[in-house]
Amino acid sequence: MARLPWTLAPVAHRGLHNPAKGIVENTVSSIEAAIAKGYHVEIDVQAAKGGVPVLFHDETLDRLMEGKGNVADLTAPELKRLAYKGSRDRIVTLDEVLEVIGRRQPLYVEVKTAFGVPGEFERQIARSLERYQGPVAAMSYDPWSLLAIRATAPKFPRGIISYRWDDDWMPQLSRYQRSKLRMLAYSPSVRPSFIAYDIDDLPHFPPLLAKRMLGLPLLTWTVRTPKQQAIAAKYADAIIFEGFEP
Repeated sequence: MARLPWTLAPVAHRGLHNPAKGIVENTVSSIEAAIAKGYHVEIDVQAAKGGVPVLFHDETLDRLMEGKGNVADLTAPELKRLAYKGSRDRIVTLDEVLEVIGRRQPLYVEVKTAFGVPGEFERQIARSLERYQGPVAAMSYDPWSLLAIRATAPKFPRGIISYRWDDDWMPQLSRYQRSKLRMLAYSPSVRPSFIAYDIDDLPHFPPLLAKRMLGLPLLTWTVRTPKQQAIAAKYADAIIFEGFEP
């Protein structure tokens, strides 16, 4: 099991973004703002056409971009030509993100999937991690995606993201699968370096057991309020925060 080789600290969720200042989530500007304040950084990567990992959270462009459609339908160069709403940034690839960070702060790369069959997307992420010489970890809700990354890049830390799975997100998953995800039952195969669990679901038995019995660091997301911050201080080892600075 690859351990986190850095001291835990607050993690800026999608970078330190502030739309009022023209700093949009998951952009180079949001990453630079987080690093300037000394925070660790969390980002999301989606698959562009051909499986190229690009810095973006949503499956579609509609919410953030001056354009519409699916991220996966456009190549990385085509995505780069699109403008953000209220920002001069452009969509960048994971390799470009790693070059920007340049080992200055630990980076948590959330791998966004639709729980399909892993493939070129995971292979390209793993290759990017292998080329990078700085502190970086991959994390995902999708254990099969993490297993695919582990197969190519086993030395890099991996984190399982989870929550109670009591809503209708990812309805294609069976009740049994959702129960296993909630209980962190895929941990023996994934061999995670840490757990990232929803702050609104703490305290909850599975992440606390992983923390106490297996010694896995517990991160919690997304901390936005003083009340959530107090809960995190009681149960978690580090926060993934947004909308304020801890």
